[in-house]
Amino acid sequence: MTRRAPPFARILLGSLLLTLPAAAVLGVLVWSEVLAPETAALAILAVYVGVAVVSGPMFSGLVQVKAALQALAQGATTLPDIVTLSPTARELGRDVGRFARALRETIAKSAEARASAESVLSALPEPLLLINAERRIVSANPSALDLLGPRLAGRDLGAALRVPAVLEATDAVLEGGDGRTVEVDLPGSRERHLSAQVGPLRPPTSEGAAAVLTLTDITATKRSERMRQDFVANASHELRTPLATLLGFIETLRGPARDDSAARERFLSIMAEQASRMARLVDDLLSLSRIELNEHLAPKEQVDLRRVLMAVADSLEQRAEKRQMRIDVTLPEVLPEVVGDPDELAQVFQNLIDNAIKYGRSGTAVEVSAGASPKRLSGAPAAMVAIRDHGEGILTEHIPRLTERFYRVDPARSRELGGTGLGLAIVKHIVNHHRGLLEVESELGEGSVFTVHLPVVESSETPRV
Repeated sequence: MTRRAPPFARILLGSLLLTLPAAAVLGVLVWSEVLAPETAALAILAVYVGVAVVSGPMFSGLVQVKAALQALAQGATTLPDIVTLSPTARELGRDVGRFARALRETIAKSAEARASAESVLSALPEPLLLINAERRIVSANPSALDLLGPRLAGRDLGAALRVPAVLEATDAVLEGGDGRTVEVDLPGSRERHLSAQVGPLRPPTSEGAAAVLTLTDITATKRSERMRQDFVANASHELRTPLATLLGFIETLRGPARDDSAARERFLSIMAEQASRMARLVDDLLSLSRIELNEHLAPKEQVDLRRVLMAVADSLEQRAEKRQMRIDVTLPEVLPEVVGDPDELAQVFQNLIDNAIKYGRSGTAVEVSAGASPKRLSGAPAAMVAIRDHGEGILTEHIPRLTERFYRVDPARSRELGGTGLGLAIVKHIVNHHRGLLEVESELGEGSVFTVHLPVVESSETPRV
């Protein structure tokens, strides 16, 4: 360590200041003629030299302590040695060194605590925002950035989250109120329900955050609750007729037809048919509920459309033959994979081809084709699958409602053919789940075309259709 030269100018000036009281006393004695001027001058010189000798180390040490404090203030990690003969200055220097070490340890612990806190916030699956007293976002965790977009820090909360109920709750907390929880619907093309919890931070953080806002996605919970209510209402309506039929036949078999074997066989056949209808209805309701519950989470698997379509066509071939129909599948040589769930897509095409078999004319073909879609889904290329039947067709006014649950163009014929009224609703929700598009075209007397557009897997190795 380089040693600094003693600051002689400061020592001389400081010694002079300390000598002034003694010089004043000696001056009074000279003025009173008690002491000769020459003697007084020698006495002042002696006092000055003595003070300089005694206070010099102190001044030198204090100057070095000051330099050490200045280095500490500028962020130095090591401090210069305090070299002085003054015990007081040396002790003061040691105190400064202990203070510097304690300060470094405190800063290190604070940095570790801050890093730990930021790590915890980053790992939270729920979006979290820290808000200052001016309602500006101080910081946001990665989940919040995914939900609300990048570069949130410094923005007004109202610009990032345009939900009046959340803004009102935040303002109330920032004005000194207690924590609040509100449930809101997030604007956007897809249904999203959030629970927003706003809590005060008292005192505010070092960054100025005065409130914390967390957002919990309760979409699945809300959908589950609504589906439960819909299930009860729809199931009670749809199950009432077959249940009434079963109860009526059971009562008849217990009474007038107890010993009528012919009636018993006929009634049991009808009861089995009604029971099967109820089983199909329950299966479709459960399937629809399961799809709706996860509709807000898009599937990410790569699906081979060719394999799915061929498997579905093969499984329905015998059913088509029973109606003297056939299934014609026309696929291009190059058909890209799509993003989706293979089981759900198989259910879509099975429902659509099955409907085409049910409502197509006997002796005609169900035509299944696929290829490039002229549409783009969210700006990305898509593939399309079209399923055409040659049936009676559908009136234009019915088309917008075809995918509603339990909506039937011809209720009597639908029930006669074993339909539950849920097939197209299931198709719609699966297509929505895949961020795709369902189109329906129909002409009376000519038949109908159901076209499904699905996003394709984009990669350098996947050729585009």
